[in-house]
Amino acid sequence: MVSPGHERSFFSDTAQMDSDAYKTASVGSRVSRLESVSSPNEELILVDSSDRPLGYATKGQAHKDKGMLHRAFSIFLFDEQGRVLLHQRSSQKPLWPGFWTNSCCSHPRRGETLLGAAERRLYEELGVHGSVHPVYRFEYHASFHSQGSEHELCHVLLSRTHSASCVSVHPDEIQAVRWCTPEEIDDLVSSENDRLTPWFLMEWRELRDTYRETFDAFLAGAAGDVAA
Repeated sequence: MVSPGHERSFFSDTAQMDSDAYKTASVGSRVSRLESVSSPNEELILVDSSDRPLGYATKGQAHKDKGMLHRAFSIFLFDEQGRVLLHQRSSQKPLWPGFWTNSCCSHPRRGETLLGAAERRLYEELGVHGSVHPVYRFEYHASFHSQGSEHELCHVLLSRTHSASCVSVHPDEIQAVRWCTPEEIDDLVSSENDRLTPWFLMEWRELRDTYRETFDAFLAGAAGDVAA
């Protein structure tokens, strides 16, 4: 369990965003990272419980009321020290604003592959170029008061950057970040803290239990390419 003092230290001792870090234009034909990278009108992929596509809905529609089951992904980014990046969601997010969660979470858009979308989002939110490595998928449903719901068939992915200093977050998406050891995250998750997103809690427990061998191999550098 996390002691009250430890909890306050984690949620207050975070790396706040430095606006100078966001003024770099993206590579090649990509738009500037200062532009918006999310829209309630982007089309997501509706699926059944076996991840078979059923159609499309806008992001706003897919998260309204009880939600519509759609394809999603959740990335855990490791640095060269084996730490995992956690981030605090923007206060402008309609669902779970200001909550802490794993490195990067989003959805493939209509016409995108899962891995292509995940690599796109890693760059948009965190400024990291690199590959992602699937571990497992699961379906979950969680409602946020009367604001809406997540109902996702979520693919859990791992990625790695060669240096924590390479991360440059998008200010519209992220309020703050912190690199944590797996043991520090174990302490946070075991406390069932109400400032962590529900999908992050579920995913971390699975990674550290059912998929522990895969997690440990990736942590040790036995799997995956290193992102730039």
